[in-house]
Amino acid sequence: MTLTTFSKKIKKDTSKSHSMAENTGFVTNFLAGVVDRDSYKQLIADFFFIYTALEEQVDEFKDDPLISSIAFDELKRVPSLEKDCEFYWGENWRETISPTDACKNYVERVKKINAKFLVGHHYTRYLGDLSGGQILKNIADKSMGLNGQGLAFYEFEGIDDPKSFKARYRLALDNLPINKPDGELIINEANYAFKLNMDVFDEIGSKKRFPLLSTAKALVKVTWRSVKSKINNWKRS
Repeated sequence: MTLTTFSKKIKKDTSKSHSMAENTGFVTNFLAGVVDRDSYKQLIADFFFIYTALEEQVDEFKDDPLISSIAFDELKRVPSLEKDCEFYWGENWRETISPTDACKNYVERVKKINAKFLVGHHYTRYLGDLSGGQILKNIADKSMGLNGQGLAFYEFEGIDDPKSFKARYRLALDNLPINKPDGELIINEANYAFKLNMDVFDEIGSKKRFPLLSTAKALVKVTWRSVKSKINNWKRS
């Protein structure tokens, strides 16, 4: 029997959900550089509500051994999202923004879960932000001509080396005081977190229908990027 760490298991057992999230119409277009400013600013607004709920729950359970070891202050996104909301929505953004229905469902789920299930949401969001954040930041910057502004969400000022930090985070996951049944429940919740994210992407994407040609071009670009990555990895091996 091959033993595996919890961090490896949760990555493996959420890989299908991760792939599905990356292949929503909104994300596919985003990765290909087809980024609509109105849709993006709504995404930032939804993220503000989601991360506010998430970080309030983390504070609520900060003394719980399941949360205390992964509740890194360096990961907090609300202050960064406040900056981005002001950039996109103006100085009165708090009175202007509102969540999508999918965002409301997401927030409702986060607010009612205990520490065990919170681990699944924490892993899904923060490790994803660290892993793909710089790529998305560069795409958003170039596609919307931001000149480096309105991108605070992707900037982790307290993390100089994302790779090392992710290793530290995974080690903390591996040392969580959980048994096998609890681990399965956390993974199930992480998969549900991906579903809630997909619902947000789908609702935002449905409000701004991209032309069929743009979507087709996006799929081609994303596929070609994947092929080039595999070729480059093969050359380096």
